[in-house]
Amino acid sequence: MTTKIAIFGVGLIGGSLALCFKGKPDLYVTGYTHLPELIHTYQEREVVDHATLSIEEAALDADFIFLCVPVSLIGTYLDKLSHLPLKQGCIITDVGSTKASVIAHAAQLNLDSVYFIGGHPMAGSERAGVGAASALLFENAYYVLTPPENVPQDVVDRLGNLIEQTTRAQIVKVEPVMHDEIVGAISHLPHVIAVALVNQIRQYNQENPLYRMLAAGGFRDITRIASSDPIVWRDILLNNRQIILSLLEDWNRGVAEFIELLRQQDSRGIEEQFEKAGAFRDQLPERRKGMIASLYDLYLEVPDHPGIIGKITTEIGNQGINISNVQIVESREDVPGVMRLSFRQEHDMEKAKIMLQDQQYSVFV
Repeated sequence: MTTKIAIFGVGLIGGSLALCFKGKPDLYVTGYTHLPELIHTYQEREVVDHATLSIEEAALDADFIFLCVPVSLIGTYLDKLSHLPLKQGCIITDVGSTKASVIAHAAQLNLDSVYFIGGHPMAGSERAGVGAASALLFENAYYVLTPPENVPQDVVDRLGNLIEQTTRAQIVKVEPVMHDEIVGAISHLPHVIAVALVNQIRQYNQENPLYRMLAAGGFRDITRIASSDPIVWRDILLNNRQIILSLLEDWNRGVAEFIELLRQQDSRGIEEQFEKAGAFRDQLPERRKGMIASLYDLYLEVPDHPGIIGKITTEIGNQGINISNVQIVESREDVPGVMRLSFRQEHDMEKAKIMLQDQQYSVFV
């Protein structure tokens, strides 16, 4: 018997899920979009088995419905689905990064013989859209499920088994409010801090353009997430507003403590802050994907030869190695003319490093 999966919003997350499902025995994937121009894109990339502009058609006889739309639209789609004759036993889930409000909204609807289970894949990319979708996006990542108490365990297992067997992610079940608190701390708060820090430097740069010129390398790396989609993050932060406000108050207390340490010239206190942070950070998983996408970078000196950049990237591509980004760094710790190659997978970085060293390039990690 064929299992029908409907995906609403076939972008980075929805498209990656579709690629995980598509082609598997007995799974049939329908993608819904409200934009006619995306139908051709879905078909051209062969992301789904069928694409449609009709919510009714996508939901018809679906065994699973994945709502991969912005957080602000999940409630709207749940409302629409609640008025359709969905298949008995259908499981609806979402991929939003906030869960408590979504669970509360679903609980108010009349989903007769249909189940809603909150979901959140803890994986991402610096890119967006269906063009960035990858069947490997969720591999070795945590995929959080937040099932309401009234959903039977066998229903939760059905969804969990589908995700585990197709995406190779690890299922973790978390209570919705706890999920929002944890994700707020490890993802939402860092995004706010990165944006605030970049805007602080932007203001300084208005008086002195040296700030932007010298903010290469490390500063650009640690603030990468400040370039995230403004609309997506507006909705996330407003949806998780109370928790973010509480986290920012805690952050302000931590900053105030540093201010006092500096005022008192408390050298030992400053050392202890770095020691405690370093000890905890060393315990964080290194090979597990998270919400903030990892990038693995190599730096190499670029000889002043015409066409050298194209030559290097072509040689890497010929080895079947995927490069996420290429950048020429104007200055990096007294090493001028440096190329930075970014990879999404650590094994790609290691393979490229060996290949480039074998060709006598000076490579730095």
